[in-house]
Amino acid sequence: MTIALDYKPAQPNPFADHISGQRIALIPSLILESGHVLKSCQVAYKTWGQLNATRDNVLVVCHALSGSSDVADWWAPLMGPGKALDYTRFFVFCGNALGSPYGSSSPLTANVETGRPYGPEFPPTSIRDDVMAHKLVLDTLGVSSIAAVIGGSMGGMTTIEWPLCTPPGFVKAVIPIATSVAQSAWGISWSEVQRRCIRSDPLFRDGYYELNQQPTSGLATARMVAMLTYRSGESFEKRFGRKPSSQSKYLITPAVAPACNGPSSHPSVNPSPPPSNTPMRQFSAQDYLDYQGAKFLRRFDANCYLHLTHKMDMHDVRRGRVPEGRHRHLHGECSPPDNIIAAVLSRVPSCALVVGIESDALFLPTQQHDLAASLPDATLAMLKSPDGHDAFLLEFEKLNHLIIDRLKWRFPTMYEGFVERVADVDMSRLTNGISVGEVD
Repeated sequence: MTIALDYKPAQPNPFADHISGQRIALIPSLILESGHVLKSCQVAYKTWGQLNATRDNVLVVCHALSGSSDVADWWAPLMGPGKALDYTRFFVFCGNALGSPYGSSSPLTANVETGRPYGPEFPPTSIRDDVMAHKLVLDTLGVSSIAAVIGGSMGGMTTIEWPLCTPPGFVKAVIPIATSVAQSAWGISWSEVQRRCIRSDPLFRDGYYELNQQPTSGLATARMVAMLTYRSGESFEKRFGRKPSSQSKYLITPAVAPACNGPSSHPSVNPSPPPSNTPMRQFSAQDYLDYQGAKFLRRFDANCYLHLTHKMDMHDVRRGRVPEGRHRHLHGECSPPDNIIAAVLSRVPSCALVVGIESDALFLPTQQHDLAASLPDATLAMLKSPDGHDAFLLEFEKLNHLIIDRLKWRFPTMYEGFVERVADVDMSRLTNGISVGEVD
């Protein structure tokens, strides 16, 4: 099967245009885990650095739900000489997940059989499908093996699946961050609430909407809900507290607040309510959520959001890998024995570094402990941060130290001597300012 590494889609994707400098590989056909055959499968990807002579100095970075192949956009402080993702020593690769709006095949891409965008008819894809598609691209690039796979949240799910979906020894090390062996009932429930926000929007039209007529209210609200799971109550209280909205016109000030719970005829105590079509914002926390929702509309697609949240819900390393006779344990008849997950994960390279976040309310600390306990000789590092799940996009200094120390320990020869900076690295791209904490 011939895979083109620099394919130019006939129908441009406006969201993919947000990602500068990425390439798109074209896989003639990809058999998905669901059994569907995805024809003309596109995989958007970016690379930094150069392969060494043995073609094994590869770092694969896996993005989160609303991330892209451009690691320099959301993890820039981790990239560069002397940092965790040192492209003067490693060949850094990041592929865009299937179903994402940023260039890989998704509801936005054209179905070759109809010539129209797939929309809601895009077939379901899994985390494992992403690994297989990205592995085909790396094979075409000439990669012989991967030094380490690193990723957080949905990217952490992908990180765990890499050694399980590839030949033994192909992946040498993994660093999963703020993730789990399977999406929890808690995570599934939050995703369902977000999906219902989108589907309840009259503009959604069962997914058959025009790109310029997205279900904006539903998608923005879904993003607001998501933001509440990405941070902690402590971080919101510290940042916003009860600070007034910068745009509120209908605040009741302490000077005119009623002294009792009953109504008053005094006009200054009970001002006229705002018009029904005017949003009433009283607090800065509301400003923040409105801002995040509005910004998300400019960079994401509703059908893609539904697809990716479903992909995360389906994540379970045990699926199809449980020994015969033990399937009943996974369907609620009784709790699965502790050694089932460990048996599945026994193929993962030993000495993994599992990174969790103490204040994470989406991927709980207990899930990080369970993951580390199930991996062979793994180390667990818990970040102390008040910022919840988003800390993996904020605590750059701590992550740099953790990742560098682990890579130096696992691959000491990669750090011997000085490696000259490669000529093809776009340095200006790595020094641009970024907005952190807004990808999951």
